[in-house]
Amino acid sequence: MFDTIRRHQRLMQFALMLVIVPSFAFFGISSYSGFLDKETDLVKVNGKPITAQEVEVSAKRQAERAGGNLQISQSLQFRQAVLSELLQQRILGFAVTDLQIQVSKETLIKSLQNIPQIKALYKPDGSFDDVRFKQLLTNNGLNEEQFYASQAFDLKINQLLNSVARTELTSPKIAGIISTLYETERQVQTLQFDAKDYLSKVNPSQEELQSFYEANAKLFVTSELIDVEYIVLRADPKEDAKAFSEKADQFANLTYDQSDSLKPTADKLRLSIQSQKGLTRSGISSLTKDHPLASSKVVQSLFADEALKNKRNIEAVQITPGVFVSARVVTFHPAQTLPYKDVATEVKRQVSQRSAEKLAITAASERFATLQKDPKISTGFASPIWVSRNKPSNLLGPALDDVMSINPDKLPAVVSVSNPGVGTTLYRINQVRQPPSGDARVYKAQATQIQSLTAQSEFAGFMSYWRESANVKIINPLKPANTGTGS
Repeated sequence: MFDTIRRHQRLMQFALMLVIVPSFAFFGISSYSGFLDKETDLVKVNGKPITAQEVEVSAKRQAERAGGNLQISQSLQFRQAVLSELLQQRILGFAVTDLQIQVSKETLIKSLQNIPQIKALYKPDGSFDDVRFKQLLTNNGLNEEQFYASQAFDLKINQLLNSVARTELTSPKIAGIISTLYETERQVQTLQFDAKDYLSKVNPSQEELQSFYEANAKLFVTSELIDVEYIVLRADPKEDAKAFSEKADQFANLTYDQSDSLKPTADKLRLSIQSQKGLTRSGISSLTKDHPLASSKVVQSLFADEALKNKRNIEAVQITPGVFVSARVVTFHPAQTLPYKDVATEVKRQVSQRSAEKLAITAASERFATLQKDPKISTGFASPIWVSRNKPSNLLGPALDDVMSINPDKLPAVVSVSNPGVGTTLYRINQVRQPPSGDARVYKAQATQIQSLTAQSEFAGFMSYWRESANVKIINPLKPANTGTGS
């Protein structure tokens, strides 16, 4: 449906326009017909539903165009993307109809003549092979009326999106001004008030420590732990591939059929039962990457209800080619709050850090009040550096925003920026200097980037407006594909 959009590179700047695989024009309006009443409605646009079966059909077509791998069409993520594309098509279709956008016959003919598949139907003498044309339509399940309607619809969509894409910066001057704002430099000095510098001044009492521990017990809770045993089946390099495959099947069947113990499998296949204590949901960091319990799939299986509560063997997992693992939980250690005596040192560290941070913030506040009265005082500040939005040095986030937003007519000036968990930093802005004449190519690149962001914002607003106008309603969530039918 969106071949015409794909031919306009500028429209690709709209990051919110989701097109998984560019559609061949022959599959336009035909996807809108049928399947409207028999399947579960997923979304309604202007009262008309997009159904689960419609998504399934479209997903299969998209997968075929991507190379014929129909398995990908069963992916919930892929089908969700297809649903999003269909939804955007419907919303744009509603907008086209509501605005009564028209396409002239001449425009339609000119557009058709630019389609490679149509061009190929012209004979050497210039005549058009109408027989092959009709056969091509038939092969794609369309008649001439549907095909022409789909092409006209594409052109209407193109006109609509082009009208949104015309957002421009009013003049090159504005782009230049914005670039200058990014390059204008400010001379800055910093004065740090860090908690670490005030640690020597704090000495929390035992009552304070005990009170903090009781109020913040969740900070001192252990992770859930399991002690496990496991067996590993490894292929012997000298072993016949077929023989190992049979052994792997036997390994999987035995661990599943006799799931209350690993011993029958170990005895049958002459494998040793190994053990590991203290396994968490995130694994054990000290294990090597090739360790059987370093596999996230193995760990997730062990923490699933069947293994955790019922102590069942997990199903055999192939962690690497020729290596299969099964395991079971021997002991489950639930999360628990550690006793105070075990965490006393950590409690004191945290209480001391917080108290020191409060002292640092108080000291910074007092100094800031003094500097607001006389910002020319530079005692204690570090050596000045020049920063800009393009070259922020170590100023990031709120610090850079606050420094760059100070009115240059009121310099020198001081701003205070909080650093949660650390303390406070004071920034003294002394002077501003304009950048030398910049590289025209840099200005052009910046202008293009600004234009792209503006276009994205415009398109987001455009789609939001028409989504609301089309009264889009989510009816049912998209469910995983039913692969049990063999489809």
